[in-house]
Amino acid sequence: MWLIRSVPALSLSALMLVSPAVVCADTGGTVTGFGGVTVSGLESQRPSLGGTVTFNLVPELQIVGEVGRIGNVLPSRAETLLSVGQTGLRASAFYGEGGVRTYLGRSAVSPYVEATGGIARVNLRVGGINATIDDLLQLGLGFTNSTSPTAGLGAGVMWQAGRVAFDTGYRYKKIFSQGLVDRLLTSGQQMTSHQVVFGVGVRF
Repeated sequence: MWLIRSVPALSLSALMLVSPAVVCADTGGTVTGFGGVTVSGLESQRPSLGGTVTFNLVPELQIVGEVGRIGNVLPSRAETLLSVGQTGLRASAFYGEGGVRTYLGRSAVSPYVEATGGIARVNLRVGGINATIDDLLQLGLGFTNSTSPTAGLGAGVMWQAGRVAFDTGYRYKKIFSQGLVDRLLTSGQQMTSHQVVFGVGVRF
């Protein structure tokens, strides 16, 4: 239970441990907050929020750390079945990841690609039913949920104006869920997310 509640804290601690060595290699990086929306499936258009910290290794290569919340991670087939059944079920995820980002040249407008990996906690929510029944269901689902490994890919463009940076991009996340209820609800499919994100940050 302690590990489940500590996903963001563990991710930030890992960043603090690696940052001194990274900064010594080539000082500089960015702190960025972002928002976005998932763009796959019937009910996927739900907001996502998060934050990213990057540290330069060399001018075209950075270490990336990210924590955030994905608004929806249900596969499209599962969404179809649940929509027809009018269950009101939603699945979001809190995650923490680390990885690398490489730039395709550095200038005021810099395209990039990245790869990340980490852990996530999937949260299932049932709507449209009696509050007492919903609380009981949440209690049962809480015992079956657990942290799961994640993998991510991304691409985008970083726009820089002085110390201010703007990020426009795409993120793909895959959650390798180990929970029994998660597997049943997704019909054996992996939980994934396709997101369009927009962020603003500060260079240091």
